[in-house]
Amino acid sequence: REYSKLIDSANAPIFGVDNEGKVTIWNQCAVKSVGYSSEEVMGKNLVQQFITPEHRARVQSVIDQALAGEETANFEFPLITKAGARIEVLLNATTRRDEQGSIIGVVGIGQDITGRLAQEREYTRLIDTANAPIFGVDTQGRVNVWNQCAVRLSGYPSEEVMGHSLVKEFIRMEHQEKVQGVLDQALHGEETANFDFPLMTKGKNRLEVLLNATTRRDEQGNIIGVVGIGQDITARLAQEREYSKLIESANAPIFGVDTQGKVTVWNQCAMQLVGYSSEEVMSKNLVKEFITDEYKTAVQAVLDMALHGEETANFEFPLITKAGVRLDVLLNATTRRDEQGNVIGVVGIGQDITGRIAQEREYTRLIDT
Repeated sequence: REYSKLIDSANAPIFGVDNEGKVTIWNQCAVKSVGYSSEEVMGKNLVQQFITPEHRARVQSVIDQALAGEETANFEFPLITKAGARIEVLLNATTRRDEQGSIIGVVGIGQDITGRLAQEREYTRLIDTANAPIFGVDTQGRVNVWNQCAVRLSGYPSEEVMGHSLVKEFIRMEHQEKVQGVLDQALHGEETANFDFPLMTKGKNRLEVLLNATTRRDEQGNIIGVVGIGQDITARLAQEREYSKLIESANAPIFGVDTQGKVTVWNQCAMQLVGYSSEEVMSKNLVKEFITDEYKTAVQAVLDMALHGEETANFEFPLITKAGVRLDVLLNATTRRDEQGNVIGVVGIGQDITGRIAQEREYTRLIDT
C-alpha cells in the first residue's frame, strides 16, 4: 500500500502494463500529463490505443524486451494527450516480477521532456542561423555540428563534414597539431579563447579564423565534445598587414610601446633616423634606454597619459642617435587599443624638427643682432 501511494503521488508519470500490454498502473502525474483518467486507460492496450501509429512498433519493442527481462533506459517517444497535443516522453522501462521472480509485466517511469526538446530545437535553430561559424566535434574529433555560416564560409555543406575528422580532413597539415591541442584541452575541461588558425575552404582559399573552443557536456556533466565558435578575421588580418606595411614604409618615424613601455613598433624611418635597427630596440624600454636623462620624466609622463587615454600632440623632446647625435623630435602620442577597447600601449608618430629648430635659432640670432 505504501509503495502504491508513493507511485500514485510521484512527481513523474508512471504506468504499468501486464504481459498482454494492458494498462495496470496509471498514476496521478500520468493523468495530469496525458489527460486520461485511470478509469479511461485501465485494462486498455497501451500501445494500440495511446501511441501514434508511426511509433507503435518501437514502443512495443521496448515493452517486449522488458517482458523478456531486458530493460531499457532513456527511450524517447511521443505521446498524444486526450486533447490531441503531442508530448515528448523519456522513458525507463523496468521488468516487473512477482514474489517468485516470474515476469508479470512492465513498469514505465517517464519524464515529460517536451519543454526541454523545444528549447533544444530553439538552441539548434539559433546555432544554425547564427552570424558566426559554429562547429562541434565529439570526443573522437568527428564533426557533429556545422551551422549555415560555417557552410557559407568554408564551402562545405554539412553532408560533407558530418562524421568526418575536423583536424585530419579540414585543417592544413602544418596546423593540425596546434588545433588538435586546443580540442584536446577542451575535452579535458580547459577552454581556449581567441585561438588563431587558418582554414582551407573547399575552393582552396585560405581563411584566417579566430576561435573560442568550449567544452560540451551532457546533463550529468560528462564531457561529450567541443563546440567552436569562430570569427572570420581574414579581412581584418589583411587590413592589419596593410596598416603594418604603411607604418613600416611611412615617411615619418613611428614607434609603439606596450603598457610596460617596451618597444613593439619601430618603422624603417625611425631606424634610418636614429640608427638603431628594430632588432636592437624591440622589447627594450624606450624611455630608460633611448631618452636622455633630463627628458626621461617628461617623456614617461606623456606615455603614461596616453596609457590612461589622454593623448598628446606636438610634444617636443630630444633623442640621441646611435652615433651620439642629438635630434629634436616633435611627437604625437596616441593611445593604442585592442578590439574590446582595452588600452594595450601607445603609438608615437614623430617628426624630425632638428633642421627647423636650428633655422629658428639662426633667425632669432639674426633678429637679435
